[in-house]
Amino acid sequence: MTQEIEQPVFVAPARYVLLPVANAITGYSVKAMERKIERGDWPEGKLWRRAPDGHILIDLMGYQKWVESR
Repeated sequence: MTQEIEQPVFVAPARYVLLPVANAITGYSVKAMERKIERGDWPEGKLWRRAPDGHILIDLMGYQKWVESR
């Protein structure tokens, strides 16, 4: 009888994620990200987009570029 070995599953996040997921990935609180968006520190189309249903989505590639630009 052969024994099956479970293979690990790796999940990569989507490029665009909701604020709570971005919080878990970046460490910035949802409130902090909302403030950066409201103040214009994070421009729309570069660091975030509004989904067709109205939700704000953070662009993780844009976020990485923003971090590396400082």
